[in-house]
Amino acid sequence: MNRRRFIRSLGVALSGLALPQGAWAQQPRSIAGAIPPGHALQASWQAWKTLCLRPDGRVIDGFQNEDSHSEGQSYGLTLAAAFDDEAAFESIRIWTEENLAIRDDALLAWRWRHDQRPHVPDDNNASDGDLFYAWALSAMAARHDRPELAQRARMIAQDLVSVCSVPHPNGSGSLLFLPAQQGFAADTGFTINPSYYMPRAMRELAAATGVSQLQRLADDGVALMTDLAESGLVPDWVTITADGWVPPPERFSFNAGYEAMRVPLFAVWSGNPEQPSARRYAAAAQTNPPDETTTVFERGSGASLERSPHRGYQAVVGLVSCAVSGSVGAAIPAFATDQPYYPATLHLMALVAQAEIYPQCVPI
Repeated sequence: MNRRRFIRSLGVALSGLALPQGAWAQQPRSIAGAIPPGHALQASWQAWKTLCLRPDGRVIDGFQNEDSHSEGQSYGLTLAAAFDDEAAFESIRIWTEENLAIRDDALLAWRWRHDQRPHVPDDNNASDGDLFYAWALSAMAARHDRPELAQRARMIAQDLVSVCSVPHPNGSGSLLFLPAQQGFAADTGFTINPSYYMPRAMRELAAATGVSQLQRLADDGVALMTDLAESGLVPDWVTITADGWVPPPERFSFNAGYEAMRVPLFAVWSGNPEQPSARRYAAAAQTNPPDETTTVFERGSGASLERSPHRGYQAVVGLVSCAVSGSVGAAIPAFATDQPYYPATLHLMALVAQAEIYPQCVPI
């Protein structure tokens, strides 16, 4: 039997295990222990740690001067929870608590600079880092009966909605998720990063902590993505005004680039491949050449503006395209260590989402 025929037969066998599209969004589940010991992806997790994780628990970002930030620490903590790696989880958590949990509230400072003193010159937070950090804490608290982690997750969730959620300026009562406590509000509206919304993380954290506003943020965020996708790809940044959305200030990208590619990834990881943002991305990515992946699209036309050979970006395209189409077999490459932190992390996230939710999208 040739490989493609085997993949097709495997997809038929697995189809009875998969829920209909959209059904996963209503299923309670946890990232903790999603990838069991002995699973083939454990080798990829070990490779990611070798590439990105220092022995002291610091996640390094090669794209940003080998500094660290709450996003990287929180993505690392989430992946450690996904692989139920208690040793890595604890090292990342402890380093983060000692170096970034320096604010007066429960949130994390957004960046740690290895070549500066003090290492944290700015204690503003990054709401996506706080969200993923609390999500991972909550997952491991439930799995290992650690109430202190659950309490920490609850405190973060409470402060996150307190300082980073605001009413939509149109008076509709819907909520917006600010990228940080400071710097994104103006008299004309709020500047939003759509990729900071992770619907599944918000919903599961709301259920675990009782902070119901996170569920509202998830629902309102999905509605915002749908609105943005009506006229093109979801952009990196957008400004929300009382009259609707408009391009952000000039210092922010209105293309669909390195940030926005997380929107379709998080949509399918949340079990929602029918989301228009994912469908738009999958359609645009069909123009990718064999050895490169478009990393920056012009939002309206979908024209390719920038490309990269890093396999992590190809993994996102492969997973999203397969999840959207409902096909069997995905063009997800094997995990590679010849790429920096960001594509490597998206790569492993895509592999985790495939293994957990989309058995038919087995890499080919």
